[in-house]
Parts: sequence; structure tokens; C-alpha cells
Amino acid sequence: MDIVDPRIEAYAVQHTSPLDEGLAAVADATRAQTPSPNMMSGVVEARLLQALVVASRATRVLEIGTFTGFGALAMAGALAEGGSVTTIEADPDTAALARRHIDADPRGARVDLLEGDARRLLPGLDGPFDVVYVDAWKPDYPAYLDLVLPLLAPHGVIAFDNTLGSGRVLDAGDDMAAFNARVQDDPRVCNALLTVGDGVLLVWHAATAG
Repeated sequence: MDIVDPRIEAYAVQHTSPLDEGLAAVADATRAQTPSPNMMSGVVEARLLQALVVASRATRVLEIGTFTGFGALAMAGALAEGGSVTTIEADPDTAALARRHIDADPRGARVDLLEGDARRLLPGLDGPFDVVYVDAWKPDYPAYLDLVLPLLAPHGVIAFDNTLGSGRVLDAGDDMAAFNARVQDDPRVCNALLTVGDGVLLVWHAATAG
């Protein structure tokens, strides 16, 4: 199912700042070297993540699900002075590819790539993080929410990717729909589900909502 009319999607891309040469090279390599390049964030979503980083004047960003390093580098380029991105990737082969892209890009100096299961690594991290981007194993989203909230800065934002599940959220018993409902009913947070890409769910502390 197309979440948004493809013509509108194309129009949105045409009216979004294009990728710089470095990010375009990572995107090209991802399409050429991976069997599922659609796992990479699109241009509009990458720019949305950058906007969140810029608007929050983030100095600390956390990413769960590095894939080939595209998102981490995009957010690193938008960081405030002295900022850093901590990114976690579970798959060793994918982490190796991401590390090559990160090491080859000047923005990579701001990126710290951790390899392993995020559910085990997150409890050992020190917050707060201003922006958190989650694009990893979808059944673990409820665990990531619970693990990340204590690490989130008071005015921080979490962005969960693929939260429309290619339209499957409209089907009875869908796991992503259950996660979205859980967030909707969680008194700890406020949220907004955006129809960007395959859905981006923004989550922030309810105490800061006003």
C-alpha cells in the first residue's frame, strides 16, 4: 500500500534540499552493495532528522540501527559544535560496511559506532540524548521505548521509523499497530505519527508538553 500518493512523494523529494556529495555517495553505495537498500532513510526523512537535530540544538544523538551509516552521518552533519552521534548496529557485516562509510566521511569523526544488541548496550549508556532515532528490529520497539526514555533529555525527541508498516497497521493483530497503540496510551509521553516515508512516530516527555 502506498502511504502517500507516489506523485506527492516525488513532489516532496523535489522540494526538499538535495543530499550533499558525501551522503549521496553513501546512498549510492547502499543501493549497490546491500540486498535491501529500501531500509535506508529517504531524502525527506533524512532532512527531517536533521531538522530535529538543528531545532533542538542537539549535542548528543543516539541511533538504534546504523545500517550503512547514512542516517548517522546525516545527523552528525547537523550537530551543534562539539556534538556527537552514538549509533548501534547488531549485524557484524552491516556494521563493517557502515564503519567504512563513517571512516571515509569527515562527519564520521563525530560518530561512535557500537556493535551489538541494543537491548544489552542501552542500559550501559549515559544520557541524556537530545534526539534518538530508532530504525531497527521492529518487534523490539516496545523494549527500545522503555530503555530509551530514561536516557532522553527533558526536551528530547525520539523518532521511530516504519511505524505505518506499509499500511499493515490497519490490519487486526498487527504488531506495529499494537506498538503505536501502546505509545498512544502511555501517560509518560506525547506523540505524533507522521506520514513521512513508511511512517515516523515522534515521541517526547509528556511533562514538557505544556
